[in-house]
Amino acid sequence: MASAAIDVLDPFYVNSSDTPGLNLINEQLLGTENYGIWSRAMQIALRARNKLIFIDGSCPKPNPGSDSMLQWERCNAIVLSWIMNAVSKEIFSGIVYSSDAAVVWSDLRERFDKVNGSRIFALHREIGCHVQGTCSISAYYSKLRQLWDEYASLVTLPICSCESSKKFIEFDQQHKLLQSLMGLNDSFVHIRSHILMMNPLPTVSSAFAIISQEESHRSLLSVPSQQLETSAFFSVQNRKKNDMRCDHCNMFGHLKENCDKLNGYPPGHKFYKGPWKNGNQKFIREGYDKGRVVGKANTSVVCANEADQPNVVQNAGSFFTPDQYAAILKLLEKEQVTGEQTVATANMAGPVKWEDNGDW
Repeated sequence: MASAAIDVLDPFYVNSSDTPGLNLINEQLLGTENYGIWSRAMQIALRARNKLIFIDGSCPKPNPGSDSMLQWERCNAIVLSWIMNAVSKEIFSGIVYSSDAAVVWSDLRERFDKVNGSRIFALHREIGCHVQGTCSISAYYSKLRQLWDEYASLVTLPICSCESSKKFIEFDQQHKLLQSLMGLNDSFVHIRSHILMMNPLPTVSSAFAIISQEESHRSLLSVPSQQLETSAFFSVQNRKKNDMRCDHCNMFGHLKENCDKLNGYPPGHKFYKGPWKNGNQKFIREGYDKGRVVGKANTSVVCANEADQPNVVQNAGSFFTPDQYAAILKLLEKEQVTGEQTVATANMAGPVKWEDNGDW
C-alpha cells in the first residue's frame, strides 16, 4: 500500500513531523510516583497524533503477507520510539529490546500503575489541607486543580449521560467549589460570602475568575498615595531645576546666587580645598579670595564687603551668625582701644622727681 494513497485520518498515515526522535511530552517516567501523570500525558499526545490504537490493543499486528504489514510495522516502531524517549534510563534499558508498542505499554502499566488506598488517602488529605497562604490566587488554584485531576485519575467516576450521572457531576462541582473557598485567606471573606449567596452557585472556574479580579483590584489600590504624592513632588522639583540656568557658569539646575563656582564649594565636594593652605593667611575658596580679611588659625574669617558676607561665618571649629560675629568684633575693638591707651600712658611716663619738703 503506497503511503500517498493513505488518508490523513487513517492511523497508518505518517506525517512528516512524526520522527522517531520526537519527544511528545516533557514528563519522563520515573516509576510509581509519576506513572499516573505520565500515562495520561502520553495518551493525550498519541491521540493527537492519531496513534492511540497502537498501545490500547485495538490495532493488533497484521498477518504476515498482509498489505498493511509494512505500514503497521513502521507506525509501531515510531510509537515505540516515542515511548522510549519519555522514560528514564533505567526503564529504557528494560524495554529497548521489545518490538511491540502495545506489549511495552501493558508491561509499564502492570509494573507502575499501583492504585492503592494509601495514595488515594494521601491525595484526599492534601486536598482538604491545601490553603492559599502566601501564594497568589492563580498558583493556589493551579495546585488545587492538579490534585483534583490526579485524584480523578485514580478513582473511577461515572461518565454516562444519564440523569444520575449529571447529578453526580453537579455534586462533584459543588464539593470542589466549597473545598477551594475554604482554603482562601481571611482577606477574601467578603468575596467568599458574595459567591456563596449566588443562586445558582457558580462553577469553580467562574468563582476563581471573580476572585482573581478582586485580587487584581486590590493590587492597584495597594500603591500608597503618599508615594504617588512624593513622586509627583520630585517630578515638579526636577522640572523646576531643569528650567533654572546660572548666568555665571552657564549650567542648568541652579541660579547665580546659588552657584558653587562663584560662592565656593561646600565641604565634601571634590573641588573643596578648605579655608587654609600651607599655613598662609589667605582664604583660598574660590569666589572668597577678594575683599576678605583672614585672621590666624582657629579664628573666624571676616568678609570685608558686607554684600558678600555669608549668612553664617565659619571658623576652624564653630559657626557664628553675622549678629554674633558683629558683637565679637565690637568686643575685640574695645579691647584693642583699651590696650592702645594703656601703652600710650606708659610711654608718656618719665622719671619721677621728688621735691624735698624736708620731711625726709
